[in-house]
Amino acid sequence: MNNVTYTQPGVFRAGESGPLRGMSFALKDVFSIRGVRNTAGNPDWYRTHGPAAEDAPSAALLLENGASLAGMTLTDELMFSLHGENYHYGTPENPRDPARIPGGSSSGSAAAAASGDVDFAVGTDTGGSVRVPSAYCGLYGFRPTHGAVPIDGVIPLAPSFDTVGWMSRSEDPFFRAGEALLQETLPARAGSFQPMLPDQAWALIDEEIKETLLPLLPAADSVPLAETGPEDWAAVFRVIQSFEIHENHGGWIAETKPAFGPGIRERFAAAGSVTLEEKQLADEKRTAFTAAVEKRLGGDGLLLLPTVPGPAPLRDLPDEEVDRIRQRTLQLCSIAGLAGLPQAVVPVETRHGWLSLSVIGPRHQDAALLAWVRQHLVKS
Repeated sequence: MNNVTYTQPGVFRAGESGPLRGMSFALKDVFSIRGVRNTAGNPDWYRTHGPAAEDAPSAALLLENGASLAGMTLTDELMFSLHGENYHYGTPENPRDPARIPGGSSSGSAAAAASGDVDFAVGTDTGGSVRVPSAYCGLYGFRPTHGAVPIDGVIPLAPSFDTVGWMSRSEDPFFRAGEALLQETLPARAGSFQPMLPDQAWALIDEEIKETLLPLLPAADSVPLAETGPEDWAAVFRVIQSFEIHENHGGWIAETKPAFGPGIRERFAAAGSVTLEEKQLADEKRTAFTAAVEKRLGGDGLLLLPTVPGPAPLRDLPDEEVDRIRQRTLQLCSIAGLAGLPQAVVPVETRHGWLSLSVIGPRHQDAALLAWVRQHLVKS
């Protein structure tokens, strides 16, 4: 496949004066930018949609804070994947290891950030689409509390999970972009948090990876997260996500009959088969899971866990292997997704390649979570 990062590299907007002045950023090609038509990773989407009338509020925040937009980046088709391989446009190169996939669906944004082409990049995260490419490309990444960063002006996938996230190769741009998007200054010092190790999450990774990551963390007790297990969490997530995806895009798909790539085509078809009754039952399970996680966290708990099961997978794996990895990854990513909680991603370079640690914090304590990460996990 071709090495593709930008779908629209000519989209450039200089930032205004502000704290991000002199910094550049890339934007996933699902955000509205005045006068620009989004591709959403699919030529038929681009063909059937007109240019945006105004900037998405999240993009406007960055421009108003002084950052300059360098271009629009590739995404998996309609954001519906975690691997970053696009049948139509190609696969962005993973700058950390070109033999491996960049992760998706914010694949182009991750590639732009990891290459150092921009200071930071912005994507969306529904089921892990900022967290996974951050992990695979050795980046700092952040999925905020659901609703903490405005999602208006962004093509939806599953609105009850959709968030605006960001990633960077370097610490300073990562934290400064967070202040701009959260519209909140990070505390100079982290508050008093109680870290915990959710044992069901750590059980999903190989012992060798676990032995590499655990010594890098502060002392923490191992705790159960919920009565149900990771397979149940992922199943609940998939049902709700599928139902919402069909609600948002089923009509367009039926009318347009877009050409989807392998895997994407099948997932969109399956999304249309979820019934209202199945979705309502999943909603009930989601409510119970969220209550269990919030009880475990309280007001000062942190969950320390691996972001993904291991290093980025190699490119062009067989479909069955891709699906196996995707299922295990979704089990880890569904925790913050189902509960709507903030999750920070921290890169770790090891003898196994680039690995990744995550910290999930209490709802709406995004700035405090970032301050804790800066104080306890950033090694610079």
